[in-house]
Amino acid sequence: MIKVLIVGSGGFIGASLRYLSGIGILRITNQHWFPCATFFVNFLGCFLIGLISSWVKAKGGANQELHLFLIVGLLGGFTTFSSFSYDNLILYSDGKIAAAIFNVVLQVSVCLLAVSLGAFLAKS
Repeated sequence: MIKVLIVGSGGFIGASLRYLSGIGILRITNQHWFPCATFFVNFLGCFLIGLISSWVKAKGGANQELHLFLIVGLLGGFTTFSSFSYDNLILYSDGKIAAAIFNVVLQVSVCLLAVSLGAFLAKS
C-alpha cells in the first residue's frame, strides 16, 4: 500500500504541474491554433524521463521508491507520453526495433481510433 501512496503523491504533483504549465504556456504564447501547452509538457516530460532515468542508471540505480515517485508518479502524472517514449527507447536500445515501430504505430493509431470512438459515442 505504501507504494501506491508514493506513486499517487508523485502523480498528484505531476498532474498539478501539468495543469499549471498548461496555463502558463497558454498565457505566454497566446496560441490557440496549435496545442503549444501539450507539446511543451510532452517535450519536457520526455526530456526529464530520459535525463533522470539515465542519470540514475549511471549512478548505479535508485531505490524502488524513488523510481516509483519520480518516473511512475511525477512524470507519469505530468505526461504519459514520456512513459510511452521511454518504453520505445528501451525497446530500441534492446535491439527490438520492429517491436518499437509496431508499438508506435499501434498505440498512436489505436488511441486515435479510441478517441474518435469515444467522441462518436458521446454524441450519440
